[in-house]
Amino acid sequence: MLPSKPELHGSVGAVASTHWLASSAAMRVLANGGNAFDAAVAAGFVLQVVEPHFNGPGGDVSIVAHRAGHDDVQEICGQGPMPQAAAIETFRRLGLDSIPGSGLLPACVPGAFGGWMRLLGEFGTMRLADVLEPAIGYAEKGFPLLPETALAVSTLAPLFRDEWPGSGQTYLTCGPDPAPGSRFRNPTLAQTYQRLLKCAESASSDREAQIEAARHAYYQGFVAQEISDFLALGPMLDATGRRHAALLTGDDLARWEPTVAAATSRAYGPYQVFKPGPWSQGPVFLQQLALLEGFDLPAMGQGSAAYMHTVVECAKLAMSDREAWYGDPDFSDVPLAALLGEDYARQRRALVGDSAALSLRPGSPDGRTPFIPPVPTPDDTEPDSEVMSQLRNGLPTILKITTAKADTCTVTVVDRHGNMVAATPSGGWMKSSPAIGSLGFPLGTRGQCMYLAEGHPNSLEPGKRPRTTLSPTIVLRDGHPFLAFGTPGGDRQDQWTLQFFLNAVAFGLDLQHSTETTAFHTDQVPSSFTPHAYRPGVLVAEETCEPGTVEQLRRRGHEVELVPAYSLGRVCAAGFTPDGEFVRAAASPRGRHAYAASA
Repeated sequence: MLPSKPELHGSVGAVASTHWLASSAAMRVLANGGNAFDAAVAAGFVLQVVEPHFNGPGGDVSIVAHRAGHDDVQEICGQGPMPQAAAIETFRRLGLDSIPGSGLLPACVPGAFGGWMRLLGEFGTMRLADVLEPAIGYAEKGFPLLPETALAVSTLAPLFRDEWPGSGQTYLTCGPDPAPGSRFRNPTLAQTYQRLLKCAESASSDREAQIEAARHAYYQGFVAQEISDFLALGPMLDATGRRHAALLTGDDLARWEPTVAAATSRAYGPYQVFKPGPWSQGPVFLQQLALLEGFDLPAMGQGSAAYMHTVVECAKLAMSDREAWYGDPDFSDVPLAALLGEDYARQRRALVGDSAALSLRPGSPDGRTPFIPPVPTPDDTEPDSEVMSQLRNGLPTILKITTAKADTCTVTVVDRHGNMVAATPSGGWMKSSPAIGSLGFPLGTRGQCMYLAEGHPNSLEPGKRPRTTLSPTIVLRDGHPFLAFGTPGGDRQDQWTLQFFLNAVAFGLDLQHSTETTAFHTDQVPSSFTPHAYRPGVLVAEETCEPGTVEQLRRRGHEVELVPAYSLGRVCAAGFTPDGEFVRAAASPRGRHAYAASA
């Protein structure tokens, strides 16, 4: 398969994101003298405006960042915790056996704004006004509506009109059936950004002080107050078919701050790969690399049945460990060193046989006994409408778009100095929760990812972070900056990005070609999102997979499900050529609106 377009090279900086307007905004920042971190923040705010069906200011973000001249990578956790009022018993008293995937109950502290401010304040160079300007412009003056957003608005219009009036005020400004490509505005969100900027600039003339003042205005000022006033209005409809009030309060917002820490890493040949920690699913990527080190992948051949089988079987093992062991490390003793160790990888690698495994097989790092709670039976009523069918699924995607369920956003940026950043913003999408009409955005619903079962690292506790699927990646090669990448895709992110990475480093494909080979994944592990579906033995592959390869996989015991070509994921990547002379970028053709740029 020939790549559809070239890998982009330049000398100033390179960007790839899931929307061309975000990529354009980032490039403008780079052209105006900003660094990669400034550019990523600008792109992140634009994504909140132009992809509201996938993310928003009430959601969350996971960021990994590498400063030029350093040999490490930092993670910024923009994943807010659950409210102090949220406990397992809280939901039991409501008669619930699981946390619904929509509405007010699963809302946690919105971490995206704090995460972006931490990146800008500690890593960036520009003022808040410089990076907010593009988002304010698109929110105020409008942007061309994506077909996916238009479908989401038209599908959810009855809910917005009858049950979630703030969402109607925010998203039905052009009527209940907006046309794809039509001009769409969110003037209320523009005003929210402008108020935050006014709070910043009235507080100080100092850049860092302005950024801190904006963060204060969000978490302890007018934004927090508007959120509190809205939640005080009372119960609203959610996925259960009933109305529930929120657990989140202004005090929860006021007590939270985003954290910066050393990213989790592991070597793979000459590459050092960095991921967010076990509060995310990020280490799954590293576990897969540890397992795959014992196989001669180039000898198998890219896209062969042996290659796909081996990669999928290793993914099953790593994802099984995610289910048993990952959670907020501030609350649980996650055995991460053991999970990523050579001895453990050798033991687990021996489980990869010639036939497909059909069950979850978590391991016993440090001799511990694994525990995976049973998948909860959703408390949702049988849907009696299209709207309720959508709310029962906690993913942002409107289900009839595609079986691929591509969701979430990604932005990656590098600059000529050697700075690199990859971020995966998500949450606070229009389907998640009622929009706050005075702010122009809804809250996120990441709480649905937690267990209502005692004794698990991801069990619900007050003030605990839900284990997120958001999983960006940075790679150094021989200690030098090399690559930043990510993809939308929920639980499947670390399967699709792994294939991209192996295409580049094991099979020698350029970045663009690496995004365009046949993508595949396993659905054996329960989804992090309600209704936590899983399908043992199913291997999903794009229909570009060779018929002979499909037949060989089926003989190995895989239930192969073919989906449309170019429908799995939207990998975005930016990095440096192997000689370090040029920056480079690539974006998957999937979805048709991820774009790369360089200069």
